[in-house]
Amino acid sequence: MNKPGNRYLTTPVFLMVNFSLLVLVTGQLFSKDLEIEIPANAKANKYRSGWQCDYGFQKKNQQCIRIKVPANAYSTNNSYGNPWKCNRGYREKGNSCIIIQIPANAYLNSSGVGRWSCARGYRKVTNSCVAINVPANGYLTESSSGTGWTCNRGYRSTHSTCVAIKVPENGFLTNASHGSGWSCDRGYRAKEDACIAIDVPPNGYLVESSYGSGWKCERGFIATSNSCLAINLPENAHLDYSGSDWKCNDPYRKQQDRCVLR
Repeated sequence: MNKPGNRYLTTPVFLMVNFSLLVLVTGQLFSKDLEIEIPANAKANKYRSGWQCDYGFQKKNQQCIRIKVPANAYSTNNSYGNPWKCNRGYREKGNSCIIIQIPANAYLNSSGVGRWSCARGYRKVTNSCVAINVPANGYLTESSSGTGWTCNRGYRSTHSTCVAIKVPENGFLTNASHGSGWSCDRGYRAKEDACIAIDVPPNGYLVESSYGSGWKCERGFIATSNSCLAINLPENAHLDYSGSDWKCNDPYRKQQDRCVLR
């Protein structure tokens, strides 16, 4: 057993010191082995392992190769894919940017890359913009399909022209884009190119219907072909919910034109 003041360390302490030195030296050697070699024109990533190329360079085969940006293009600094894009008004073709040929009466679309649209009043035909021929009494529409125009109110489209709609007496113009373009006033019904008065019989009234007679009978009357006949109520009967027929009071039951007890 060593005495106090002995210049030699005790065995346990000696072993602990040697172990610590071994761990320190091994760790330094190991960390040196893990050091990553950063190529030229690159820098280490701040928040993760590895490295990244400087702006204007792209990673290829563990090297940073300078990006070759063609004329009329700009660098996107993408680490993969195409590292450049064409300027507005140019489109990509191989490894270059060629100008977009815009025909007369056209303009670049909002992205400005590869596509163009015709100005108002023109439509695209192949690679040109052709004027839309709007007939008299017509106007341009916002639709890119169809004729590109429509007729003013009071006119209808016929063979690329706008023809005045002939509204008959007791009729009026409608906003419908199909059909005759007109309708009859209340109390009249369309028949061919005219508005014919609806003949409402006594005890009848007009109804808003495009089919049928155009009228109905008042409650208590029943319709025939052209008249309203009063309903003859038998004894112990009452008008039904429609008002155009009758039913027997309970406990009577209908038997032909009268009400009888069961």
